[in-house]
Amino acid sequence: MGISFLVMLAIVNSLGVTASAGVGVAEKVCAFIMLVPAAFMQSMSAFVAQNYGAGHTDRAVKALKSGIAVSMCFGVVMFWVTFFHGDLLAGIFSNRPDTVSAAWDYLRAYAVDCLLTCFLFCFIGFYNGLEKTKFVMVQGIIGAFLVRIPVAFLMQHIGNGSLFLIGLATPCSTVLQIIMCFAAYVHFKRNVRGNLVQTADKN
Repeated sequence: MGISFLVMLAIVNSLGVTASAGVGVAEKVCAFIMLVPAAFMQSMSAFVAQNYGAGHTDRAVKALKSGIAVSMCFGVVMFWVTFFHGDLLAGIFSNRPDTVSAAWDYLRAYAVDCLLTCFLFCFIGFYNGLEKTKFVMVQGIIGAFLVRIPVAFLMQHIGNGSLFLIGLATPCSTVLQIIMCFAAYVHFKRNVRGNLVQTADKN
């Protein structure tokens, strides 16, 4: 993920000093925006690990659903603030109108991702708690190298330098990662049901 974001920064740097400064400001804002979903991811991982290890799979699943619901409430608020008032957030770090405008343009794409990370980060915490860390790694790599980087390059060439379109590479990769997480969740639920049936048959 770090490499993919470095590539995106390299793409933005090629657009000029103003675009580069704007994205730099936007990234500082995003560091605060992502604190809430990151906190949900970490707490989800600990809670799920405790309950899954104790054999309370149902509680782990309920935690995932509850975490997504609560995180979504914060995500909607952050989407509204970032998308419609991103200039105010960017203005905290810069007083140059052109830089603030460029940062706001980029932040609109991140605002979309605020809604999506409510799902993705909770799923990542859930699978880390289940010790499915290889899957977490694979879906992250696929999202970064098969979607985020190619979409960023594509938007650079067809978007006429729009930072919003380049920034959309991030939510695009998040969508694919969420789809993979949902598919893994369906597989997980089937395995749980199968284990419950086998246990009932033995009893």
